[in-house]
Amino acid sequence: MDGLRIAPAPGLPAGLAIPERELIERYSHASGPGGQGVNTSDSRVQLSFDIAASAALDEVQRERLLRRLATRLNGTVLTIVATQFRSQQRNRVAARERLAALIRDAMAPPSPPRRASRPTRASIERRLAGKRHRSETKRRRAQSGEL
Repeated sequence: MDGLRIAPAPGLPAGLAIPERELIERYSHASGPGGQGVNTSDSRVQLSFDIAASAALDEVQRERLLRRLATRLNGTVLTIVATQFRSQQRNRVAARERLAALIRDAMAPPSPPRRASRPTRASIERRLAGKRHRSETKRRRAQSGEL
């Protein structure tokens, strides 16, 4: 494979290309389906990407990724494990797609802060009318001795 290409997205207007040398792939036995071949083929793929050491990212991108993916990092290394397919090749593709999606989502700019809004005059009047109605109901019950 020739590295990882991430399509342009919010926060990545020019896209991103991570060279192959910055991606580390390890293979091992996967648990789950596979029949007799499950013990002989290394179909589990572990794809690692060191964010701090990457030359493909600028400083702003690096800081944003480190901050947003902090709970998923081991030091500064992001690791994706793919085991859903029996084929090692399909797991390699799946791991790269998941890494690209994770980076694309983490690079998106933060949403604008919520602006507080005021309730409309009609909604305030409806709320107060409801409170008056409930109060009147309880007052009538207390007068008749039911409360």
